[in-house]
Amino acid sequence: MENSTGAPEIGQGKRGEDGHIGYLLQQAAGVFRLRMARALADLDVTPPQFAVLTMLSAYPGLSNAELARLALLTPQTLSVIVANLLRSSAVVRHAHPVHGRILNLELSDAGRQLLARCRDRVHAIEAELVAETPPDDIGAVRRWLVRVARQGGGTLEEG
Repeated sequence: MENSTGAPEIGQGKRGEDGHIGYLLQQAAGVFRLRMARALADLDVTPPQFAVLTMLSAYPGLSNAELARLALLTPQTLSVIVANLLRSSAVVRHAHPVHGRILNLELSDAGRQLLARCRDRVHAIEAELVAETPPDDIGAVRRWLVRVARQGGGTLEEG
């Protein structure tokens, strides 16, 4: 089936099972990101901000450089995100105990509450994604995605 422009719909032609793996991965990630953006919009949180909040929750005390790598963001993008999260009081910054020039980030109480609200919404989207998928298949997909990421051998800022 084609839409009014003649381009195939998702699931058809090269946008379906005959498509290139890389394109299909990008297509799926784009749809997931759009759904996340819509679900978080009224909380004034973007998907990259959600990633930063999530990583800070899991690994408190990260520096900007460490956080950029874990959140899959460039250092420049991360700096803008951190500035916005500091302004909204979702994160706090403090000096590293040994290296005074390094500033570490942590979630504030408000940031933890915001993250909890965001997680509820994102987890609902993820549950929909896997609703009709057998658990063994979900595990296989997770393992495959990790293998793909490991094969990349670098980080975004090295691009």
